[in-house]
Amino acid sequence: MATASVTIASGASWQEVAADRQRHRDATIASLNPPLPKLQTSDIPLDKTGVPSSILTAEELDITEKNVEDLISLLASGKWSAKKVVQAFMRRAALAQQLTNCVTELLPERALQRATELDDHLAATGQPIGPLHGIPISVKEHIGMKGYDLNAGFVAWVGRVGEEDALILQILWDAGAVFYVRSTQPQTLMHLETRSNLYGVTVNPRNTTLTAGGSSGGEGALVGLRGSILGIGTDIGGSIRSPAANNGVFGFKPTALRLPVSGWSATMAGSDHILGTIGPLSTSLEGVSLFVRTILQARPWLREPSLVPIPWKAGDQLEKVKGRKLRVGVIWDDKVVRPHPPIGAALSRVVAELKKSDEVEVVDWDCWKHDLSWKIIANLYFCDGAGEEKAAIDASGEPVLPMSKWILDNPHVRLHTIPTLWQAHEERQAYRTSYAALWNERDVDVILCPAGPGVAPKLETARYWGYTSQWNLLNYPAIIFPVGTKVGSPESTLGGHSSQAHEYPESYKPMSEADQYNYDLWKEHGIEGYAGAPVSLQLVGRMYEDEKLLSSLNTLLDITGLSKTC
Repeated sequence: MATASVTIASGASWQEVAADRQRHRDATIASLNPPLPKLQTSDIPLDKTGVPSSILTAEELDITEKNVEDLISLLASGKWSAKKVVQAFMRRAALAQQLTNCVTELLPERALQRATELDDHLAATGQPIGPLHGIPISVKEHIGMKGYDLNAGFVAWVGRVGEEDALILQILWDAGAVFYVRSTQPQTLMHLETRSNLYGVTVNPRNTTLTAGGSSGGEGALVGLRGSILGIGTDIGGSIRSPAANNGVFGFKPTALRLPVSGWSATMAGSDHILGTIGPLSTSLEGVSLFVRTILQARPWLREPSLVPIPWKAGDQLEKVKGRKLRVGVIWDDKVVRPHPPIGAALSRVVAELKKSDEVEVVDWDCWKHDLSWKIIANLYFCDGAGEEKAAIDASGEPVLPMSKWILDNPHVRLHTIPTLWQAHEERQAYRTSYAALWNERDVDVILCPAGPGVAPKLETARYWGYTSQWNLLNYPAIIFPVGTKVGSPESTLGGHSSQAHEYPESYKPMSEADQYNYDLWKEHGIEGYAGAPVSLQLVGRMYEDEKLLSSLNTLLDITGLSKTC
């Protein structure tokens, strides 16, 4: 565990710092035994997901193709050792790095020492340490680890070191988890893509001309390639859900103040105008539920007192009205940006299946002022006029990246005074109150909606946040789930549910400047340009009804026949 010595503070240039961080990452990967072959990625198709089967051993594939719920019993019974499992995942994560550039470092020394401790404990006692005994978990870099670099995507911050593990990691460690890899994030942590001057661009394993999403894009690509089956991301505008949707995995943004965030690193650390959240990305819905359940059962509010003390509510504790159907509101578009045809097709197919069920009532959700929502949240993201973000970039002389410039210089950013900040808070609360009244009036249980304005965007084009940031402003929990199709694959045409059936009409007139931009992207690239991208949707619940949301998704997947794993 060597801390960074090549830093801006030591007199190095930003290019030298970045080169050193990449050398460090490569050294952690080179320490694997046996070593991975060096791939000539130029010879590999745009879809990289088939590569692991030609590189990894049969045993490594068997291990890494399991989901969290499968590994639990295999590890707890001792059929597979924690050491064997984490070794397989480190090799697959290293392979994912070669294919998508998603890793900041492997943690072989720490991971193997931890796995050995777990194996010795099981051998001595016959009992697992906890509910996550031996489960490998990947971690986004800005979530602090004791003794490890904590740069949050800024070159100038390289050399900062975590004083202790973030609280969420402490809880997962006590539950038996093994941390084995850290993942990439963008400059500023405020992109729906993942690019930094430290590590470059993280791409989508299904089509490397597309983004893996952001800001937890490293986690998205890792989980998408099964270099991880359970990872930790963060979200203040879509940063868990964008990568989950882009990579076709499950990703959950909980209600803020339910899961602990102490120990992460970011600018504006004391700001509470819009609260960030922390949550899981996983290859299974059960992986998501197990993660949240494990954290809440540890009563984190006793150690992070700002959290709301709501214990995990099991299925039999959820409020249910006898004889009431699950009422689902459906957003086809938010009246600001019409989603690309593959999203409309997926919504159409899912809704058609739901309407066949006697357990569900489906109603259209007419969106209310989602354009205003963006103005409010964008006005509250950087209340210092983005001064701290820009200072963190300028401190090293690193270039301001295009997606950083887009969000930091958006027209709603302002340097607030105390009175203008009070006014902005009033506007935020008024919007939340109006939306709550709307929900009360329509009396739905959950909202089914797009996860974004299309599938995984082309690199440097993810400029519409409204389908995710809407729920950050309202502080509603939301979960991404894959629908099992990808762009360009054979699709059912029954009932007109193909992408072609949802094409823009010839006479289409964009609803907004953002819609024009999104429309132009589809017209330029179309199905061929987005080929292979997974199609995902989003389910949203009311504030603090996180467990109800997860339970509702479980029900909807049963009804529609969609898979609970990916």
